[in-house]
Amino acid sequence: MTEELTVSVLGTGIMGAAMARNLVGAGHAVRVWNRSPQKAAGTGATVAESPADAVRDADVIITMLYDGGTVRDVVGQAAPGLKAGALWLQTTTASLGDVAGLAATAAEHSVAFYDAPVLGTRQPAEAGQLTVLAAGPAAGRERLAPVLDAIAARVVWLGDDGARGDGTRLKLVANSWVLTVTHGAAELLALAGALGVDPDRFFR
Repeated sequence: MTEELTVSVLGTGIMGAAMARNLVGAGHAVRVWNRSPQKAAGTGATVAESPADAVRDADVIITMLYDGGTVRDVVGQAAPGLKAGALWLQTTTASLGDVAGLAATAAEHSVAFYDAPVLGTRQPAEAGQLTVLAAGPAAGRERLAPVLDAIAARVVWLGDDGARGDGTRLKLVANSWVLTVTHGAAELLALAGALGVDPDRFFR
C-alpha cells in the first residue's frame, strides 16, 4: 500500500495541475496554490488561499512555476508555513544561479532540496509519465518515492547535492538538443521546398 503523504503543489498550470491530479489519484492529501485560483480548481486537491497555507505541515512540496524568479517569490511567501524536515521537489526549469539560491533558502528552513526539472509535455504529464532529472539527498529518496511514482515513468538520479543543479544542467542540455533538432528540421524542409523535393520522399 502506498504511504499517504501530504503534498503541496505550488503552480497549477498545464504541468502542475496534471501532477496534482495524479497525486490525488494515488491517494495522497494534496493542497495546491496558484496565482489564478480558477486554474487550481478541477485538480481534485484542496485549494489554498496562499503559498504559506499550501505548504503548512506538508511532507513534500513541489514547485512548478514560470521560472526561477517566480519560484523565489512564491517560496518567499510560503516561508512562514514551511515545516523543518520537509522535502522540496523543485521541478521548474530555472537557471543555475536560481537553483543555488533556492537551495540556500531551503537550508535556511531545514528543508531538503531536490533539483528536479522534468522532461515531458502535457500528455505525459497527464498520464504520470514524465521523466524527472533529480539531484538531492539520498536520505530522503525513499520518502519521495510514492510522489515520484505518481508523476513520473522514470527518475534519473544525478547526485546527492541539489544545490549543484545537476538536474538543471542536464535539462538545459536536453532543451538545447530539442531546439537544435527543431531548427535543423525547419532548415531541411525549407531546402526541400526550394529544390522542389517532396519532404516525404526524403523521410522515407
